[in-house]
Amino acid sequence: QEQLVESGGGLVQAGSSLRLSCVASGRAFSGYAMGWFRQAPGKEREFVAVIKRGGGGSTYYADSVKGRFTISRDNAKNTVDLQMNSLKPEDTAVYYCAADPTLHNIVILSPRYWGQGTQVTVSS
Repeated sequence: QEQLVESGGGLVQAGSSLRLSCVASGRAFSGYAMGWFRQAPGKEREFVAVIKRGGGGSTYYADSVKGRFTISRDNAKNTVDLQMNSLKPEDTAVYYCAADPTLHNIVILSPRYWGQGTQVTVSS
């Protein structure tokens, strides 16, 4: 059974950094695009970042996080990380890890697999 489990969330001050990690299990996800989306209280889900399948996967980011967040993956460990720098209060949300054979499905928030989420709270 495929499963994605996120970790690394927490409460930080604006300007700080956090690193989210997602461990995937149940299959080899090297052939899957992997990414992150988030949902803030009272708001719709929002695409954050995605990395293509394979070893040298290309990356894509939402404009709101470009230049501050970096997504990476380790296919040997079946993990995908999200390094978040220069955090802002508007980054406060539950962050979800996602996986899908098609990158597009993560961008449009319709992935085949996703985790339970990890809370990130940024205070001003």
